[in-house]
Amino acid sequence: MSARWLAILGRRFHYGWVVVAITCLTVLVSAGLRGAPATLIKPLENEFGWSRASISVAISIGLLLYGVASPLAGSLTDRFGPRRLMIGGMALAGLASGLSALMGSIWQFHLLWGIFSGIGTGLAGAVLGATVATRWFTARRGLVIGIFGAASSAGQLIFLPTLVALMATIGWQGAVLVMALVVAGLLPFIVLLMRDDPSDIGLRPFGAVGGEVVAPTPPEKPSVVMWRAMHVRDFWLLAVSFCICGATSAGLVGAHLIAYSVDRGLSEVTAATALGLMGITNFIGTVGSGWLTDRYNPRRLLAFYLIMRAGFLVFLPFVDSSTALAAFALVFGLNYIATSPPMVAMIAEIFGRKNVGTIYGWIFFAHHSGAAVSATLAGVTRDASGNYAPAFFAGAVLALISGLLVSRVERKPAPSLHPEAASLTA
Repeated sequence: MSARWLAILGRRFHYGWVVVAITCLTVLVSAGLRGAPATLIKPLENEFGWSRASISVAISIGLLLYGVASPLAGSLTDRFGPRRLMIGGMALAGLASGLSALMGSIWQFHLLWGIFSGIGTGLAGAVLGATVATRWFTARRGLVIGIFGAASSAGQLIFLPTLVALMATIGWQGAVLVMALVVAGLLPFIVLLMRDDPSDIGLRPFGAVGGEVVAPTPPEKPSVVMWRAMHVRDFWLLAVSFCICGATSAGLVGAHLIAYSVDRGLSEVTAATALGLMGITNFIGTVGSGWLTDRYNPRRLLAFYLIMRAGFLVFLPFVDSSTALAAFALVFGLNYIATSPPMVAMIAEIFGRKNVGTIYGWIFFAHHSGAAVSATLAGVTRDASGNYAPAFFAGAVLALISGLLVSRVERKPAPSLHPEAASLTA
C-alpha cells in the first residue's frame, strides 16, 4: 500500500493502531511456534522411537537461541526497522515448520525446531513489540506493550491446544503444515500494511503534540549504543532486576510447577490446568499492567510487582491441594509478564525510544539467562534436598532484592547516549 493512501488513512484514525494489529498477530503466531515443540514430544517418540532427552535438546536449543536472538533482534530492528525483522523472522520460523513435515532424523528436528525456529521466533518476539510501541506511541504506550504481552500469552493458549487436536485428527505432519500455512497467510499483511516509523507516512507518534513531523535520524551503531549504556548505572540495575525476574518466573515456576505439583501428590492434569489458569490471568495482568504504566510511575510499579512475587514464592512451598494450587496460579499469573510494560517504559525514558530495541534486547537476554540458570539450579536443588522449598525460598529472597534494586533507578534521561532522551521527562 502506497505512503499516500496510508497517510490519508492515518488522518481518519491513527495508523499506529493498524501497526499494533499486525504486530499483535505476528507476536501471537510467533509465540505459538515457539511453544509448538512441546506438543511434538509424544508423536515423535511414538513414530521414530527418539528418546525424550534427544527431543528435549531441540527444545533447549530453541529456548537458548530465542534468548540470544533478542539482543540481535533489538540491534537489527533499530537499524533496519521492525518490518524487515517481522518478515525475515516469520519466514524462517514458518519454513522450519513446513519442512519439518518431511523430517526423519533427529538432527533435522534439532536444526529446524532448535536453530531455525529459535532464531526466527526470537527475531519476531518480545523485543519487536517493545520497539513498535515506543516508535509509534507516546500516549498509551504502556497499554500497547501490555497488549503485545497478552498476545504472546494468547499465542500459546490458542495454538498449543489446537495443535494437539490437529495431531489427533490429521497427524503431526498435517499439524505442522497448518502452522506453516498460517505463517504464509500472515506474511502478505506484514508486507502490505506494516511500516517502521510514523514519519514514513507523514505522521507523528500517537499522542505527540506540536511541531512538524521530523524524519527519523540515522540510528547509531548498536555497539556504540551499548557501550554508552554500559556506563549508565541504571542499565545495570534494570538488567540485574530483569535477570532475577526471569529466574523467578520462567526458570523457577514455569519450568518446575508441574514437577513440584506431582511431588506434592497432585496429578499432572491438575498441574496442567493450573498452568492454563495462569495463562488466562497472565493475559489479564499484562494488559492491566500496560494500562497502569500509562498512569503511574513505572519504577514503583515494577518494584511492587517484584516484591509481591517474593510473597507468592514464599507461599508456594505450602501448596498441597488443588484448591491452593489454583489460587496460586490465579494470582501469580497476574504477575508473570506484568513486569514488561514498566520495564520498557523506563528504558524509553532513560535511553530514548529509538534505542529501545537494542537495550531491551540485551535486558531481555539477561531475563532468559536468569531463567536458564534458575531452571537448572532448581532441579539440582530438588535432587539434593528432596524438595523444591529451598529453591522457592531462595527465589523469594532474590525477587525481594530485585524490587529493591528497581527502586534505586533514578529514571533520569541519558542525553550522552541519545539526544532524544533529553526530551523525555519522568
